[in-house]
Amino acid sequence: MKISHIKHLCFIFLAISVVVACNSPYTPRPQGYFKIDFPKHEYKLFDQPGYPYTFEYPVYANVLKDSTFFEDKPENPYWINIDFPRFSGKIYISYKAIGSNDLNKLINDAFNMTYKHSTRATEIVDSAMRTSNGISGVFFSVGGNAATAKQFFVTDSVNHFLRGALYFDASPNEDSLGVVNNFLQEDMKHLINTFRWK
Repeated sequence: MKISHIKHLCFIFLAISVVVACNSPYTPRPQGYFKIDFPKHEYKLFDQPGYPYTFEYPVYANVLKDSTFFEDKPENPYWINIDFPRFSGKIYISYKAIGSNDLNKLINDAFNMTYKHSTRATEIVDSAMRTSNGISGVFFSVGGNAATAKQFFVTDSVNHFLRGALYFDASPNEDSLGVVNNFLQEDMKHLINTFRWK
């Protein structure tokens, strides 16, 4: 047998092997997300001197004083961020005294800021609430790939108005952030239910 025949047979064998190997059915791997191990819901008290409010927040979060508002200083020293480093998320808390602001304007601004996300949202559900501590307000759930899925505001209708919005340091994706949003929603509702004005 000549060397050219052996090369020819090897080429045919290799070609048949490739064709047979490529005929196996291809099943694409479904898209998945990282498994997240959630901590137990436990809370501690935020009660800093001079602040006009107090509430409980998760032990796995940090309260940071907000020092900037779109490159300006916040209008008062009571703006804070509740930072969740484990989830790369923050609840941005802004406070306004009603005496120097009109309550209806503050409420309208809160609705307008939430409904700005309607271009990316599949739904926006707003729910009026009143806690056992006499705190009233509205909780917003925003569906779809909006930048924020959970927002709220609380007020005593006379002196104080506080707004909170949960954002993540990630591209908005309802599928991947949904479980974290649902987990942190419980913490936000606990914050609201333990919230008190001083």
